[in-house]
Amino acid sequence: MKRQLIVGLTFALAAMTAQAQPREPKQEVNPVVHDALMDHGDGHLMDMQGGMIMGQNKDTLPGGCDEIAENKEITVKAGRKYAKPGFIFGFDQNQWKVKPCTRLTVNFINEDNVRHQWMMHGLPKYIYQKGMFHLEITGPAKITGTLILPPNDKTFLVHCDIAQHMEKGMKAELVSGKGTGDLPSIPGLTPHALPDSYNVNAPEPVPSTVLAEQVDVAAAALKAKGGDSESAPGAAAKGAKATADKAPSSGGSWLSGMTILGIAIGVFGAPHLWQRIRARSKGDDLASLVDATVDLLKEWLGMALDLAMQLYHRYKK
Repeated sequence: MKRQLIVGLTFALAAMTAQAQPREPKQEVNPVVHDALMDHGDGHLMDMQGGMIMGQNKDTLPGGCDEIAENKEITVKAGRKYAKPGFIFGFDQNQWKVKPCTRLTVNFINEDNVRHQWMMHGLPKYIYQKGMFHLEITGPAKITGTLILPPNDKTFLVHCDIAQHMEKGMKAELVSGKGTGDLPSIPGLTPHALPDSYNVNAPEPVPSTVLAEQVDVAAAALKAKGGDSESAPGAAAKGAKATADKAPSSGGSWLSGMTILGIAIGVFGAPHLWQRIRARSKGDDLASLVDATVDLLKEWLGMALDLAMQLYHRYKK
């Protein structure tokens, strides 16, 4: 009992002593500021620590801008902590709105230990080489650059162009004036242009290599039985017919599997076919649409004939 009492008092005294000692304040890691970059001309600035600015323009007005509409400064933070659900990286904001002809200063802060970019596309190439403004740093770090927006209403793409970072969440838009509509697949802002499908119950497609192996096996079996005089495609056709003959009859019902498949192809394929025809047509008149349809059918027929010839020459050997 005395031993337990002594141990308990010892732990209590140690806890009181630790609580009485003042705790040192948590030190925040200040990002490295890249503010001494070398000028390589044409708005291209760079330093040896991984900082880079491309397309900086503080003074040259784009055509149509008589004066600077306003001076605006924004701060953009990038890192894992700003990733939207389902993504890995992100910006703290995914949309910024400014006036046309604005002189915009961007403070870009990278809070990750990897390289990130704030890259903006669609600018006039007679001022901005390759039509873009670009900030890039390896963090934790901060870099600041300035550009002057053109006079037109437009929605500009902003993203990180490091491999797959945009797909992992670093995509945004800058709206100048009224903009030209929201861009697709902006995390937290607009839906995906091509949504992913994760249907685990969907049947797995049969790989083309497996189909080719099955055909090779059938061809080898045919030759082993002395069927050299008959082509493999012909044998395959006969085999398919025999399989169909052995299959249970649907009783002559019009609602057969082939009918349902045909209806599905018609319903889902017709809009795509119409888009292809409209894209090829030189106008919306009937003659142009007919010519486009004929050209498309010729192309598909040629592809089918090429495939048939390839199969024929392959199994003729």
